[in-house]
Amino acid sequence: MRRRRLPLVAAAAAALLTALLLAACRGGGATTPPGPPGPAGNTPPATAVPTAPAIAQPPATPAPIALEPAFGGRRFTRPVELGPYPGGLVFVADLDGLVLLLDRDGATRGTLLDLRGTVLRSGDEEGLLSVALDPDFGRNGFLYAYYSAGSPRRSVLARFPVSGDVADRARELVILEQLQPFANHNGGAIRFGPDGMLYLGFGDGGSQGDPQGNGQNPATMLGSIIRIDVRGASAARPYALPPDNPPLPQPGARAEVWAYGFRNPWRMAFDPATGALWVADVGQTAVEEIDIVRAGGNYGWNRLEGDDCYSPRSGCDPSGTVRPVASYRHSEGCSVSGGWVYRGAQVAAIRSAYLYSDYCSGRVWALPVDLHVGPVVVAESKQRVSGFGIDADGELYLLVFNAPALKLVSLR
Repeated sequence: MRRRRLPLVAAAAAALLTALLLAACRGGGATTPPGPPGPAGNTPPATAVPTAPAIAQPPATPAPIALEPAFGGRRFTRPVELGPYPGGLVFVADLDGLVLLLDRDGATRGTLLDLRGTVLRSGDEEGLLSVALDPDFGRNGFLYAYYSAGSPRRSVLARFPVSGDVADRARELVILEQLQPFANHNGGAIRFGPDGMLYLGFGDGGSQGDPQGNGQNPATMLGSIIRIDVRGASAARPYALPPDNPPLPQPGARAEVWAYGFRNPWRMAFDPATGALWVADVGQTAVEEIDIVRAGGNYGWNRLEGDDCYSPRSGCDPSGTVRPVASYRHSEGCSVSGGWVYRGAQVAAIRSAYLYSDYCSGRVWALPVDLHVGPVVVAESKQRVSGFGIDADGELYLLVFNAPALKLVSLR
């Protein structure tokens, strides 16, 4: 199979790439349109969240990284999630509501979940937005899905028992529902933390500019990342509130809220080595941002868009907000697609870096987790990247609309 060599990696950024390689060799940082459809308390300290470093400009020297069509070159339509499944398989979730099981050659080994006809697809950012397996899946067989539903328009977080590699839709347990005032900004990544808690990122409810002020209002789950305990969930008690969730000073703040001030957190991921939670938050008109999320943090929207004032357009007060650890302007793309911290073994050049991309430009950045340098452009897919997938070995894949998934591989 021919590998697609990357035409972009920074001329002026060669030193940054070298820094990434050196970090990888020494183990890396052990410290802690409209968007694409779309063990306790490992929260990084405040000192790990500096102002956004400068963006590396597109390079001219090839990096030792390539993008290689994966799963036998099988094309996907609107993939939003890819993750490991027992037996050496992966699951791939599509926006339309279908979750398939595939082997490494791309052959279908079964249908894990089929919500087609159930999920609401009236808006481009509505549908099946995320799937996650319970941390104890091997014992309890629970699968979680976050999807859009209608009448009324809402987001649903639900649990399905899996038997024989098929989710039983008749035994769906609705964990929670959130009314959605508009069709966009549904966020939706489901992630289990190292503490066993379920984290879910909600967008601000949609339209433009957060007209309802949800981002700065933790009395709603919209514009927030929530943290709940779904262990022992039942119809009578679908989730519990972790007692160590942060107390927020605002009157009426929801006890589910872990952090707030997000516009549309399109993908988030825990670093398996440090427990830090990385989030890509889609911007409005000018700035896309990457955040490291800590308990109780206010991430600024809609007072801020990245480091820019948004409301008001000038003279805003950024006090009390957590600033992005990286950002880029719309000259570089239009909508950030968050990825994962790479802890795999096959691509030394990006080890101990957080990978993210852009839906419009297809550019891929790597940001060392210790933030000793700014992000480096490591690939140009020139595809509509909806997100990243990860396999059981920690290897990463770009999820691309109407194209094969692309695996990040080393040329050396």
